[in-house]
Order: sequence, then structure tokens, then C-alpha cells
Amino acid sequence: MAWIILFVAGLFEIGWAVGLKFTQGFTRPIPTLLTAISLVASMGLLGWAVRSLPLGTAYAVWTGVGAVGTAIVGILLFKEPATAGRLACLALIVSGILGLKLFTPSH
Repeated sequence: MAWIILFVAGLFEIGWAVGLKFTQGFTRPIPTLLTAISLVASMGLLGWAVRSLPLGTAYAVWTGVGAVGTAIVGILLFKEPATAGRLACLALIVSGILGLKLFTPSH
């Protein structure tokens, strides 16, 4: 269950990272509010996950899910470049996340 909570926390991290773009420097109230809600949810779920997962593993997976997801949203939504090098680097992050999941003992 902690892994699912951690993954959802990573999804909320994508939400607040992407939300930053829409706040326009925190000058737009609704996007700012939604970004803040996503940030609080992300941190709260991360805090819940670290109750049963190792801190280093949970933090690395959380940031990895957020980084990969935000980069993918950037490619799809903001037309950022999807070069082979960038995609290969994202694949390396995903393999690191999967490796941490595979090699972290269950509690």
C-alpha cells in the first residue's frame, strides 16, 4: 500500500510542478490555489509513505516519478523537445525507480 501512496504522491508532484507554469509567478489565484493543494497533497502522501518505506528510497522514487512525469507533460503539453538523448535519460530514471522498488525489502 505504501508504494501506491508514494506513486500517487509523485503524481501530485507532477501536478504542482506543472501548476507552477500556470500560476504565472503566483499572480493567478485559481492556478495558484490548485498548485498549493497539489503540493500539500504530494508532501502529505510522501510523509505517509515514509512511515513504512525507507526515507532515501521513498524520496528518490517520489522525485523520480515527479521528474519523469513533469518532463513528459512538458513534451506533450508545452511542445518541449523529445530528443533521443532526453528520452534515454528519462528511461534511466524510470529504471532507477524500478530498481529501487525491486531491491527495497518489504515491511
